[in-house]
Amino acid sequence: MVVAAATTAALTIACEKPAPAPPQAPEVYVAGVVHKDVPEYLVLVGQTQGFQDVDIRARVEGFLETVNFREGSFVHKGDLLYQIDRKPLEAVLAAANAELGTAEARLEKTNNDVARYTPLVAKQAVSREELDNARAAQNAARSQVEAARAAVDEATLNLGYTRVTSPIDGLIGTTQVKAGNLVGRGDATLLATVSQIDPMIFRVGVTEADYLRVIKREPGRTGQAPRAAGIELTLADGTVHPRTGRLGPVERAVNASTGTLGVQIVFPNPENVLRPGQYGRAKILVDTKSGALLIPQRAVQEMQNLYSVAVVGAENKVVFRNVKVGPRVDDLWVIEEGLQPDDRVVAEGLQAIRDGATVRTKPMAPPNAPQPVATTGEKK
Repeated sequence: MVVAAATTAALTIACEKPAPAPPQAPEVYVAGVVHKDVPEYLVLVGQTQGFQDVDIRARVEGFLETVNFREGSFVHKGDLLYQIDRKPLEAVLAAANAELGTAEARLEKTNNDVARYTPLVAKQAVSREELDNARAAQNAARSQVEAARAAVDEATLNLGYTRVTSPIDGLIGTTQVKAGNLVGRGDATLLATVSQIDPMIFRVGVTEADYLRVIKREPGRTGQAPRAAGIELTLADGTVHPRTGRLGPVERAVNASTGTLGVQIVFPNPENVLRPGQYGRAKILVDTKSGALLIPQRAVQEMQNLYSVAVVGAENKVVFRNVKVGPRVDDLWVIEEGLQPDDRVVAEGLQAIRDGATVRTKPMAPPNAPQPVATTGEKK
């Protein structure tokens, strides 16, 4: 009986399973709050235009004889671009000169009449009326000479307009007319457009909210010369223009249809990389936030426009807090409200934790290092 009882007890003990160990706390990677001064930028989308865009137009009527430039090339101030037929205007000038000669001869005759009659009136050899008539004819002849001289000047000016030259140094576009076309009839025919592209203007529209945010810092500077410089321009291919720009003229009023204030930014363009009509993004430094608190962007959770972070407190317990976020800086996010400078936040492993949970922490790898993969601590 004793042997049987001992055997039964041994079998009972052998059949009992050990109690399972409590689950291991999940492992997370934490990051401290970064303290540094953060520049605040305004990023604006806009389009380039020439510093001067000058329309070349025909100022006199005539048939176009020659086109004297290569389309899309650079031209210099004074270069001959078009030649309009001179012959009709040369004939007009010749007629005006002839009329001027006739008027001058008429004036000379009236001058002689007045000079001859004046002493004769004193001797009562001619009447006062004859002298007055001679002086009136003299004044009329003088006016005719002035009118004829003005006609000569006008004909000379119009003849000069047959040579259409570039008013500026710049890049010329395609010609709108070809040799043989009649130009200048009824209106000043557009021939081509020349753009000065060094420097280049970049036009942007600033929203009312952004304008108010900037101007309220220095309200007394309204209407003064802009002083913002060092502006970066990112082009359509993602590259940054090698030259920084400066703030140029600001429009007087907000555009009622778009709700934006027009602003010009001037960029040097000696390499001629920029052309009119290109799109890009300008980044303007508007402020520097001193002693800002930053955490990794991956530590911030967003749900229905609410932002929260998991803060690891005493005894490695997790507390979720709502925060107010600011601008992003590289892979960090500025936190304006909700964090303390000495807080630690969960940057990896958020999916495996809940509010009030106890965790095992590891420091997060520094920026640009391979990022760790958080685990739950369970073995498979």
